[in-house]
Amino acid sequence: MDRNLELLISSLEKDPRELAADMHIECDAVVVNQGAREERYGFSTAEGINVRVIESRGRGVGESRNTALDEAEAGIVLFSDDDIVYSKGYAGNVLQAFDSNPQADIIMFNVDVAEDRRTYYIDRKIRVHKWSVGRYPAYAAAARLESLRKAGVRFSLLFGGGAEYSCGEDSLFFMDCLKAGLVIKGVPVTIGREVPGESTWFRGYNAKFFKDRGVLYHYMYGSLAGVWALRFVLAKRRFCKDGIKPAEAFRLMREGIREGKSRSK
Repeated sequence: MDRNLELLISSLEKDPRELAADMHIECDAVVVNQGAREERYGFSTAEGINVRVIESRGRGVGESRNTALDEAEAGIVLFSDDDIVYSKGYAGNVLQAFDSNPQADIIMFNVDVAEDRRTYYIDRKIRVHKWSVGRYPAYAAAARLESLRKAGVRFSLLFGGGAEYSCGEDSLFFMDCLKAGLVIKGVPVTIGREVPGESTWFRGYNAKFFKDRGVLYHYMYGSLAGVWALRFVLAKRRFCKDGIKPAEAFRLMREGIREGKSRSK
C-alpha cells in the first residue's frame, strides 16, 4: 500500500466497506457514493488503508468525479468506477509508470473489459493526442493532482451517466486536459478488470445515442465536428444495420452538433 497514490471512486448506491474489499484496493481512497443521504465519514481496512467516504444525494458521474478531485490529497490520483477489480500490485505499477515518465501529467493504463465494450488497447508506450483521446475511459487514467489543479480542468456536468447527455464526460475531460497543455501518455500495463454488468446509460445505438454524440462532438471538435460525426457513423455502420440506418444516424448527429452550438452561444 502506498499513500502517494489515491483512488477516486465514483459509485452509486453501494456499501463503501464492501466496495473496498470487492475492488481489492491497495492504496488510500476517496469514495463518492451517490444515493439517498448526505454524510461524510472514514474507515480503515484490515490492511491499514484509509478510505474517506462522501455520501451524496447528487446525481451524475461528472459531479461525482469533481467532488472526488476536490477531496483528493495524494500526489497521484487514479480514477475509478465501482465495477473495477484491481490486479495485485496495481498501486506500485501506477507509481512506477509515473517515475518512468516524469514528463507525463496523465497516464493511461489497460483495464480488461468485455470484447464488445473495448474501445482501446495499449500494446506499447504511446503519446495520446486529440485525435485518439476519445477512446479512453476515466477508469483507465491516473494523473498528477497538481497538474490537474494548475490546469483548472473539471468534468462536465452535461455529459455522462445521470446527466442530460448520456456519455462523453471522460472524452471531453481529457480533451480539455490536452487543450490546457497537459501531456498524456499510455503504457502497456494492465491494472485491473471491469466486472460485466448493465450500463447506467447505454441503451443501444438509438436516436438519443447519436444525437447526444453529436452534441459531444461539437464541444470536442468544434468546426470539425461534422467530419468526426461522419467518421463515427461509418465506423459504427455494422451496428446500425438492424436499427437506425447510417444516413439517419448522421442526420441525428448533425442535429446534435447544431444543438451543441446553440448551447454554446
